[in-house]
Amino acid sequence: MATESFGFQAEISQLLDLIINTFYSNKEIFLRELISNGSDALDKIRYASLTDPSALETERDLYIRITPDKENKLLTLRDTGVGMTKADLVNNLGTIAKSGTKRVQVISKHNDDEQYIWESAAGGTFTITPDTINEPLGRGTEIRLYLKEDQTEYLEEKKIKEIVKKHSEFISYPIQLAVTKEVEKEVEDDEEELKEEKEESKIEEVEDDDKPKEKKTKKIKETETTNEELNKTKPIWTRNPQEINAEEYGAFYKSLTNDWEEHLAVKHFSVEAAPFDLFETKKKRNNIKLYVRRVFIMDDCEDLIPEYLNFVKGIVDSEDLPLNISRETLQQNKILKVIRKNIVRKCMDLFTEISEDKDNFNNKLAEFLRFFSTKALEEQTSLKDYITRMPEIQKSIYYLTGESLGAVRDSPFLEVLKKKGFEVLLLVDPIDEYAVTQLKEFEGKKLICVSKEGLELEETDDEKKVREDEAAQPIKEALGDKVEKVVVSNRITDSPCVLVTGQFGWSSNMERIMKAQALRDSSMSSYMASKKTLELNPSNAIIKELKRKVAEDKADKSVRDLTFLLFETALLTSGFSLDDPTSFAKRINRMISLGLDPAEDSSAPPPLEAVSTSAMEEID
Repeated sequence: MATESFGFQAEISQLLDLIINTFYSNKEIFLRELISNGSDALDKIRYASLTDPSALETERDLYIRITPDKENKLLTLRDTGVGMTKADLVNNLGTIAKSGTKRVQVISKHNDDEQYIWESAAGGTFTITPDTINEPLGRGTEIRLYLKEDQTEYLEEKKIKEIVKKHSEFISYPIQLAVTKEVEKEVEDDEEELKEEKEESKIEEVEDDDKPKEKKTKKIKETETTNEELNKTKPIWTRNPQEINAEEYGAFYKSLTNDWEEHLAVKHFSVEAAPFDLFETKKKRNNIKLYVRRVFIMDDCEDLIPEYLNFVKGIVDSEDLPLNISRETLQQNKILKVIRKNIVRKCMDLFTEISEDKDNFNNKLAEFLRFFSTKALEEQTSLKDYITRMPEIQKSIYYLTGESLGAVRDSPFLEVLKKKGFEVLLLVDPIDEYAVTQLKEFEGKKLICVSKEGLELEETDDEKKVREDEAAQPIKEALGDKVEKVVVSNRITDSPCVLVTGQFGWSSNMERIMKAQALRDSSMSSYMASKKTLELNPSNAIIKELKRKVAEDKADKSVRDLTFLLFETALLTSGFSLDDPTSFAKRINRMISLGLDPAEDSSAPPPLEAVSTSAMEEID
């Protein structure tokens, strides 16, 4: 049968140009479309085989194979689908000849027809010829694209893999890439053996003929072609959720998002034939990917989900949207509006589930937390390991926050806890305090900050009696509104005093972090930076001497002087910053001068003078 020539109708040619310029401005889309066509052809033959099993006898393996040929600038796509008859070739082909190619050949074999070659070069015509020159396909279609000089990047292995992963990763059939590699093989060296035989024939001596002779070998490089499957991740959203286990959801989530962490929750549902996977995880602008019949369309479809849910990750796969849909038509599509409405509703359902089972989610995340502690200064420990080391008498998990490990490991807040053998977690990462304040408890044990008031420790009656001290009141009078109250401490054994914050306000570390925020809301500081409580250690020599001086004369000016030095020192050791470091430095200098001989230093500042109680902090 002779070659037949056909012409595209003028209207069709114009329409094809319009479609390409509108929908396919991104040139890599051509490969997505050809793979999708191959997948559709494989669907058709698989459906046909359900009623007629003999339809698969011509080729039982169902696959799509991509073969790049750089030497000839040829890209070949082969599928073992239903194939096309001559009539199909006349009626269905056209768009592939319109973008990035010099010439296109389509070889196809349908079970009900002969094998034909469809071919088109530049211009508005194509030819169809019975195929008598190529190997029989058995069944299916082979598309040969002879690429232009500026399109040869689509012959690169890396580029092809990138496009397939982006657009066609979830196609139901194997997508194979013919990969050519140079391998090293060991073969017998006949030339070397022949040379040795000639040399041996010259030597006249008797040899043992029974001795096995080693064969000489050499290494050569050969080109080897293998078919590598590119889409091993399967579209699990098409399966029944009851048949999918947590490990499969986890693997799919990591493949979808390239996130190394585990997902928090999953919602798998179908609406109007639009299956969807929803993962709740950390915030990002838009993480909903749109697929149409397992073919990737776009990953930033703003019409799929409202902006306030931009922390949700997932997939929408629609059987009803057209493959060549544009952003403009998406905005008017009624199916998309239904999908959006149901996504929002399902998100709300998922958030409700999380809130109702908050403890389970929090504990699951808490198991991955790691902190330094007073018993793990070199290597971080988990909350589970911490609990295994707790003494039987210990009821809570204790922690202390600070700027660095060096700043907290010898903190006065740890003194009594260390003495009792209680381990304290040392939280030195800025995010740590945010995490533990949300966690509140782990495996039934409360998390207690040791730098806040309300620390309850097991005490004997004698220990409680020691904490009843009359030195607190005059110190409170001297400090005025700098502290809310002065009490005797149950958390220090060596230091004279510490400053603690309110149970529900910021810790000293959080106050430091919030002050460092460039765009902080200063109004929040007024109520979150709670009043401080000064806790005294009645066993400390300084406090004892202070108590003695108070007993002798409550109005003694030196008592007030020492009180302010104690307060400012406690600010520093408790993790706070000084509001007026210059005044503090002057007070220290005055104390130093008292230990020096005035005759040796005539420039030493004069001793502290009497001032009113309300102005003691302004001594300079």
